[in-house]
Amino acid sequence: MRVTGWQRSVVLSLDRAIAAFTHHWIAAFNLFFAAYVGLPFLAPVLMVAGLPRAAQGIYIVYAPLCHQLGYRSWFLFGEKPFYEAPEFQARTGIEPYSIEGRWQAKNFLGDAKMGYKVAFCERDVAIYGGILLAGLIFGVLGPRVPKLHWLAFVIVGVVPIALDGFSQLLSQPPVNLIPPFSWLPFRESTPFLRTLTGGLFGVMCAWLAYPYFEESMQVTRLEAEEKLKRVEKTEATAIPLS
Repeated sequence: MRVTGWQRSVVLSLDRAIAAFTHHWIAAFNLFFAAYVGLPFLAPVLMVAGLPRAAQGIYIVYAPLCHQLGYRSWFLFGEKPFYEAPEFQARTGIEPYSIEGRWQAKNFLGDAKMGYKVAFCERDVAIYGGILLAGLIFGVLGPRVPKLHWLAFVIVGVVPIALDGFSQLLSQPPVNLIPPFSWLPFRESTPFLRTLTGGLFGVMCAWLAYPYFEESMQVTRLEAEEKLKRVEKTEATAIPLS
């Protein structure tokens, strides 16, 4: 089957776009994660700049993606960069661990004294920041980055975040009201541990995946470039789809 005219132009454009993307995929990924983790920091900037509607738009967009609890989030332009649960409750009057309190803590954006919270929680900032950091390193080193063994990914990337996250989740209401978990001592993680475990998980995820992405892109790049070379040798009005 052969295509001509505008169909041929579309196919050629797609092939060229695919070939170009395979050369610059890591830059595209890094730009995406830079925007994804950077946009939540714009929300408190907009609040301080007197643009609350624009800021609230960011909080709303990220709300389904993150719990945004005020006592597990970073704050900008205030007295402190974070407020752990007891201090958060003392300052806001919001009870951190009731169902109503959690909803209120999610909706609390901050104030002029405390500052305004980032639209991502501490752990999510670390996860996606870690992916971005690893991506920037991979962009510089490229094929020189060795593949990560899955066992190292589990031990360094998964186990710490699972222990920190699940020990917190299972020891708090409403989960700790269920008999199998009621014996667990109550535990709230810290900004340091959320950042450490989230960062390790993000870096390990990128390190595990990106070398395989690069291999796949190399294969796709060769196929697209070979196809374009064949097209250059054919008549100007047709291109095979095979």
